[in-house]
Amino acid sequence: MATIPSHALRHLTVTRPWLRKIRCTASLAFCSPDNYINGNADTKTTNNSNSQAFFPKKNQVLELECESLAFKGKGVCKVADSGFVLLCDRALPGERFIGRVTRKKGSYAEVTKLKTISPHWDLVDAPCEYASYCGGCKTQNLSYEAQVRAKEQQVRELLINVGKFSDKSPDFSSIMKPIVPCDIQFHYRNKMEFSFGSQKWLPKELLDQKLDDNENYALGLHAPGFFDKILNVDKCLLQSEPANKILATVQDHWKDPELGLSPYNVHTHAGFLKHLVLRTGRDMKTGLPELMVNFVTSSYKPGLLKLLVEKISAIPEVASIVNNVNTSVGNTSVGEEEYTLYGKSTITESLRGLTFQISANSFFQTNTRQAEVLYKLIEDCAGLRGDGSEVVLDLFCGTGTIGLTLAKTYLPWVLLI
Repeated sequence: MATIPSHALRHLTVTRPWLRKIRCTASLAFCSPDNYINGNADTKTTNNSNSQAFFPKKNQVLELECESLAFKGKGVCKVADSGFVLLCDRALPGERFIGRVTRKKGSYAEVTKLKTISPHWDLVDAPCEYASYCGGCKTQNLSYEAQVRAKEQQVRELLINVGKFSDKSPDFSSIMKPIVPCDIQFHYRNKMEFSFGSQKWLPKELLDQKLDDNENYALGLHAPGFFDKILNVDKCLLQSEPANKILATVQDHWKDPELGLSPYNVHTHAGFLKHLVLRTGRDMKTGLPELMVNFVTSSYKPGLLKLLVEKISAIPEVASIVNNVNTSVGNTSVGEEEYTLYGKSTITESLRGLTFQISANSFFQTNTRQAEVLYKLIEDCAGLRGDGSEVVLDLFCGTGTIGLTLAKTYLPWVLLI
């Protein structure tokens, strides 16, 4: 088998089409670290004659303006006339800020935002109290309309720069369809995975705070950039209100010393609780929400979960409590064995008139409401005659929800592969 030399690999990693062809401009100025620390952000704008040869160095402090969003919500800035791109987490279009270069990767660098000089164009108040720290909703303080525009622009540039479609072609409008926004922005996810951890993430101003073991325990979401630190959360605006009731109930009781529960430590591989996975479905008879609670643990000890099961099962919407046992040192939420501790082993959900049984580890579209919209668009684009003469191949289909919903209306034959 042929091998690729290391210098070629380095070349491949930096020649990213989306990065090379980001179409944005940004202003850049030099800022002395001493001036910034002293609160005196005097800057000197780059000279065009020198900017062609300019490439920022690690730890250099710069004044930047964000022009657009890249993948995963990173703000894109560009050194004038040099083509050098800088990516900054939590920087938003139109925002001017002071940033420090933290990593340099060939043709681009990463910047950490130190201070905002002027806010971005579409500033809104983030409704979530954890938005400033959590990695789940980095652009929550950007209006939803602006988020939609940014996503549409990303897809457009992928089609042009990677797919090599010409936006000058009269057929481009038939390829690049307008984005379809969701009519709800919160409480739409039917599945959320929270992690137990022995190291609670704390903001910088609280790092000197001394915590005992119990106070350092956390249940929530991984802090950005950390696999071992957990941002403790009492609710999440992405999941349903009944799911938040369950999360709050677990938070109220799991640290009780009398229960003898301990979070899994990813360094020492000791501890019992790994994950809390909450899934929201629908009771087909009443139309009301029904929820599954999945405790992922390092071993099977149902006695340790008994009190938590009693507390959670008292919530009317809870229809299923299961225990996935993952004995490996890996920290995935899928276990080698599964036990039903309360109620049913599955919950149900309806999608385009079909009822699906959902188990703890099965894949299902996480936004049921928008999946309905997506599948209707697929149906419209397919242009099926519906006269029984067609066969649809639904490749790499998972549970086959797309093919099954099409078959219900149009087709006698759907092959799910």
